[in-house]
Amino acid sequence: MEIISSYNLIIEVSVIIILSFLFNGLSKKTNIPAVLMLIVLGVGLQYILKHFNAESLNFFPILEVLGIVGLIMIVLEAALELELKRDKLIPILKSFGVALIGLILSTWAVVLILYNFIPEMTMQSAWLYATPLSILSSAIIIPSVTGLNAGKKEFHIYESTFSDIMGIMMFYFLTGKLNPAEDSGVTGFAGNIVLTIIISLIASYAIILIFQRIKSQVKLFLLIAVLLLLYALGKKMHLSSLIIILIFGLVIANMKLFFKGKLSKLIDFEKAHHIYHELHTITAETAFVVRTFFFVIFGLSIAVSSLLSLNVTIISFLILISIYAIRFIILRIFVGKDILPQLFIAPRGLITVLLFYSIPAEAQIAGFEPGILLCVIIGTSLIMTAAMIYDKYRNSIAISIASGRKVESVKWKAPSIDEVK
Repeated sequence: MEIISSYNLIIEVSVIIILSFLFNGLSKKTNIPAVLMLIVLGVGLQYILKHFNAESLNFFPILEVLGIVGLIMIVLEAALELELKRDKLIPILKSFGVALIGLILSTWAVVLILYNFIPEMTMQSAWLYATPLSILSSAIIIPSVTGLNAGKKEFHIYESTFSDIMGIMMFYFLTGKLNPAEDSGVTGFAGNIVLTIIISLIASYAIILIFQRIKSQVKLFLLIAVLLLLYALGKKMHLSSLIIILIFGLVIANMKLFFKGKLSKLIDFEKAHHIYHELHTITAETAFVVRTFFFVIFGLSIAVSSLLSLNVTIISFLILISIYAIRFIILRIFVGKDILPQLFIAPRGLITVLLFYSIPAEAQIAGFEPGILLCVIIGTSLIMTAAMIYDKYRNSIAISIASGRKVESVKWKAPSIDEVK
């Protein structure tokens, strides 16, 4: 039977999207991340392909492209939901601090684990392998925290987005160290970020002003194409391209803040808001589709046999302990005592996979088993699932107790004069 044919592909793609939609509904009821179900689906499809002798297909080029587009869509989707107000400054700074310190300390802890448990591992390669394993996955977190209260949900959106961006910047800063001729140092790196922010702001203003004047109904995919082009050109120029996407999303979501004074005369807020709402819808839809196929293809490409290694289990277990120990300390300092379920919402996912496959050949270590990657992704997702289920149960108990008290207070009434007598 031919698996890769025109009509079969249409059927397969359609079934995967339908299943992903069902997984999302199941995820809301059970708190099991839909991403985990997609990976399991991919692993199942891997065995089906083996049955039809089609397992030799190379999925990596597709995985890489889907990962990049998915990352752009997920960051843009998150940025479109963020409001920049004066009262939001403290939550933004707090989530930024947690993301930055958590990234650095988690990477350092994973470096020590990899360096001591993998004989061939060098310190430079350990930093490159550890960075992807220390980045939070906004692809998993953002769809998973919709049931939390507004404050906690906002914290996780900010934190995971900052973690994605800073993790990618840190990874490419470290890869630059492999080639001393291209290494610009800390000063050059800081200058690169400032230049990226300036270009991002100019591009964001220009895109909004131009697109509000386009009368054609077919312009949203044109806008997405422009953003993808800017991201790719930024990468070619060695800029921190993800900042371009983040800043554009923040500018269009907070137009009244960025278009003040004389600039407000240049923009038609009604038309611009219409573009914003349509972009928000199409970004969410595109992120859903791209995320679906990325994790299914990741499931198709992983070697399940590597999970059976004792060394993989030990290293993965130590990494998981380091993740939550460091996170506990940081959250107690920045957030206080109310750190549930935030403590356990630290999954690894799309960025981890994407950067792992981007490690330069000269830094790759044969002794590093990809099963570590899979164990950490599955482990953090399962721990998050358990924490979300517990939090949902705890909240339902609290609500039932509160409603019970309310019923009792309604039932009680003052005794009549006759009853007093």
